[in-house]
Amino acid sequence: MPQNAKKPAAKKAAAKKTTLSFDAAALVKKLLAEVPDRAREVLTYRFGLGTSSERETLEAIGERWGITRERVRQIEAAGIEAIRNSSAFTDAESAFDELAQHIKMLGGIVPEDLLLEDLSGDEKARNRYRFLLVVGSAFFRERETDDFYARWHVDPSTAEKVHAALSKLYASLPDNEVLSEGDMLDRFLEELRTINDAYKSEEILKRWLSLSKNIGSNPLAEWGKADSPSIRTKGIRDYAYLVIKRGAQPMHFSDVAKSISSLFAKEAHVATTHNELIKDDRFVLVGRGLYALAEWGYQPGVVRDVIKTILKKKPLTRDEVIEAVKKVRYVKDNTILVNLNDPRYFKRQKNGTYTVA
Repeated sequence: MPQNAKKPAAKKAAAKKTTLSFDAAALVKKLLAEVPDRAREVLTYRFGLGTSSERETLEAIGERWGITRERVRQIEAAGIEAIRNSSAFTDAESAFDELAQHIKMLGGIVPEDLLLEDLSGDEKARNRYRFLLVVGSAFFRERETDDFYARWHVDPSTAEKVHAALSKLYASLPDNEVLSEGDMLDRFLEELRTINDAYKSEEILKRWLSLSKNIGSNPLAEWGKADSPSIRTKGIRDYAYLVIKRGAQPMHFSDVAKSISSLFAKEAHVATTHNELIKDDRFVLVGRGLYALAEWGYQPGVVRDVIKTILKKKPLTRDEVIEAVKKVRYVKDNTILVNLNDPRYFKRQKNGTYTVA
């Protein structure tokens, strides 16, 4: 499974996207007031609830106080338990219910980054919501794995079905094939036949797809396996691959550069694009400045070498040679004939077929 798949974090929001009726800052302050001083300090450092939004590790807090990581963990757990047993926690039931309903509205199971970005564009505010999610008894956090990003859910049954559907969907995808967004959603729905109809919206389905590290989309809204060259886009080479594949025919490197700029709003210098095409085995030079994809069957080398490779398999007529060469090289008929009629390399037999001299 791909380990370097793109993380589905939402683009940074300039302002809060969701407005909940309760004041998260006031609620967090009220809950923290229910625990002993040391536990309050641990929770403040762990969740970035103080003057700094930086969240500290158990080790860092332990080093500050000269205690073990395990002891810090125990103090943290005791503080959370004290909050859950407090009257302030009971009084906050409506706020936790509202947060749970919001998660259900987003699909019941949501990638952690997307959920927190949806709740606020401010890091300190996101830390408060993260704290409330941990403290609240209705919320379940699934750790990040090789297959899925960290996520929160409020419905274990739905979460289990979504996980299973994503795994089956991934297993059904061809290695390098891409699907339109509509086709991918249709396939996903096939795996989600028993899911609640209320969740079967395009927005929720795409949010669920973003839970998977193994399934992704490219800038052209095409979907497939995240490690496929048709999906991953890390630089000019990958954008060039998408451009040429989209065009479905060989392209001049200058046109590739222009298309990258127009389709993806990425600066692509002609010379740089040419250099990247030369260095990548996915591309084959098939004419003057023309590049095709190796997966189409195009072969590198001069036309003479291509003809040799073809005729070593069996003798062919002139027209058969032209047809065979044009399947693997983007070249004019006359160029093929000039090379084919060179007696130093090829011999015409009495029956009209050609062989390697």
